[in-house]
Amino acid sequence: MRIALLGAGRIGASHITTLAAHPEVAHLVVADADPERAQIAARAAGAEPVPDVDAAFAADPDAVVIATPTSTHAELILRAVTAGLPVFCEKPVAADVKQTADVARQVAEAGAQVQIGFQRRFDAGYQAARAALRRGDLGELHRMHLVTGDPAPPHADYIPTSGGIFRDCHIHDFDIARWLTGQDVVEVYATGANRGAAFFAEAGDVDTATAILTFADGVLATLQGSRYNGAGYDVRAELAGTRDTLVVGLDARSPLRSAEPGVPAGTEAAWPDFWHRFQPAYAAELAAFVDVAAGRAPSPCTVAEALEALYVAEAADLSRRERRPVRVDEVRLPVEATR
Repeated sequence: MRIALLGAGRIGASHITTLAAHPEVAHLVVADADPERAQIAARAAGAEPVPDVDAAFAADPDAVVIATPTSTHAELILRAVTAGLPVFCEKPVAADVKQTADVARQVAEAGAQVQIGFQRRFDAGYQAARAALRRGDLGELHRMHLVTGDPAPPHADYIPTSGGIFRDCHIHDFDIARWLTGQDVVEVYATGANRGAAFFAEAGDVDTATAILTFADGVLATLQGSRYNGAGYDVRAELAGTRDTLVVGLDARSPLRSAEPGVPAGTEAAWPDFWHRFQPAYAAELAAFVDVAAGRAPSPCTVAEALEALYVAEAADLSRRERRPVRVDEVRLPVEATR
């Protein structure tokens, strides 16, 4: 098949390499706002650079992969949908709830296949935990604990437009929690603190976050996050049931040390960042998209599901700011509001 890839930054460049090596991708065209960057990334992988997005669409692709800046996602998704093309787009769908809901409505009305990039769904550990839960290995799930800790904060210029820690970072936790359990989050009680650089507070954001999530079936989840996890990149999910407890992300590279005497530390260096931790998952989600584009499978992560994770993030941010529990339905838009 022929695929048009839009955006040749860090993630885009890796997607170029992955897709160019896929046996079913016969031709890959690459466009970027910086034509020189597109040329460098495309030629390194044996793909074809094109001058701009218009040229990429004019190349008659069978599918489109979007790895451009957030502000362009909604427009490009809908352009591809209008052209009748399957779409893969990195999260987020759009900058706010209203635009995300509008895209979700239009995609649904068109019957289009759009896959949003929540790569944790394709990580082997998360998939094994989901399967174990579905088989009943854990018994009845009672609680969950989610952790996302970055070893160092993003650049100060990024924070004011990031959407805040819950929308930018913990939306991955919200999505994977719903995916693991098969349940919606109905209430969030969140708080945060600023323990590091002043630019977080200046942007109305926090660098340390905690939340309690209540699911529709009564299961409780706790969430912890930090932009300053100096021991290394730390992403975990602990699922505790009446029969067993299972932890995703606990391995030789986990940035954890036991205080108990005689317990050895991890045998390998901690993950430096999300990219190294989830590289196999990023490749797996693109392989899944090739199946979507070929018509062999429906989207494994729809715009509607991305919107549900965003609603939880919105509720968490409102809870933090107003210092109270927030029902997710408080931030949910009626369908008519997206028109």
